[in-house]
Amino acid sequence: MAKTSTDLLISTNGEGKNIDPVVTHCIFDLDAEMFAKFGKTYTLQQWSRAKGLKDGSAAFFINETGINMTVDEFHKERYEINLKKYPFAKLMPGVMRLVTHLKKHRIPMAIASNSFRKFVNVKTSVNRELFNMFDNVTCGDDVKNLKPAPDLFLAACEAIGNPPTNQCLVFEDSIKGIKAAKNANMKVIWVPNPMVAELYPDINGADEIIFSLNDFDPAKYGLPPFDEESNSA
Repeated sequence: MAKTSTDLLISTNGEGKNIDPVVTHCIFDLDAEMFAKFGKTYTLQQWSRAKGLKDGSAAFFINETGINMTVDEFHKERYEINLKKYPFAKLMPGVMRLVTHLKKHRIPMAIASNSFRKFVNVKTSVNRELFNMFDNVTCGDDVKNLKPAPDLFLAACEAIGNPPTNQCLVFEDSIKGIKAAKNANMKVIWVPNPMVAELYPDINGADEIIFSLNDFDPAKYGLPPFDEESNSA
């Protein structure tokens, strides 16, 4: 039988190597931060282990740091911190350039975050120019199982046209996120905090590791290459 499905699109990168299949959709993790506001500190290992959880992250930090509060109190305090902090949050280097480029070339994009929607709404309430370019935002409230289960990425994929999953490229900063993307049969770029990368020195299943979105090369995945104006941004 002739193969005609779009999941068999093949292109080549700048080195003439086949890209099979090319990427047609992109999904971004929305980085979630935890704050040591209570006179307690936590190690990088603790942060890395807890990152990407929802209710579990609160219980984990309460237990590990000895904070004297309930999970509900922790979530309330975290929400209030987010309200105060995120109006002053700065974008990661390269993210505006990349998202603007993908939008210009009509590449469908989604955000997939383990966080509750109320936290995501706070984070996306600033930098509206950026977040308005996304076609969908999928949150932890929307699925049954969180990362490393594939549910979030599969739901985001469905929301932006439901392409074959191997045509989706995920940008992630957590190990759980990498596993979730791979469990969804998607390509994944790991963009870690360099200190976290030292804890996990291998590529950990990702297709590529970069430390800044400015280092991402769209052509390697069959996406439109940055033009001269984008490269100088």
